[in-house]
Amino acid sequence: MLLEKDAYYMKLALEQARDAEAAGEVPIGAVLVKDGLLVAADRNRREELKDASAHAEILVISQAGKMLGGWRLSGCTIYVTLEPCPMCAGAMVQARIDRLVFGATDPKGGAAGTLYDLVRDQRLNHRLEVTGGIMEKECADLLQQFFRERR
Repeated sequence: MLLEKDAYYMKLALEQARDAEAAGEVPIGAVLVKDGLLVAADRNRREELKDASAHAEILVISQAGKMLGGWRLSGCTIYVTLEPCPMCAGAMVQARIDRLVFGATDPKGGAAGTLYDLVRDQRLNHRLEVTGGIMEKECADLLQQFFRERR
């Protein structure tokens, strides 16, 4: 049941990633869910906004705070097509998100177990439950195709 729900929300994140690709952005998408309800969805917008911090996860966390009326996002799950970078993982910890679900691992910058493990670091005041590899092939293929076409 949980894996079905995870796949459903990852499909929504993949839709956001495809929108990013269509806009010339690195195809990464994210959605945030609370109590089974979609709270926020977005995609990478670094090129569009000319902002290095405009990662899909950061934008979703910001939207969710506004929608839910506070920066603490306890009880929320964030779904993202690529394992978060250190900046995004740190934001997830700071926002007190309960759970992270990601698609493809990021061997060059993943901060949820691959290169670093910020989201589960025992030294920090909050840790996330992590599920990786949900629709991994679809997420990885989208990124690989994007970069192959860029080269």
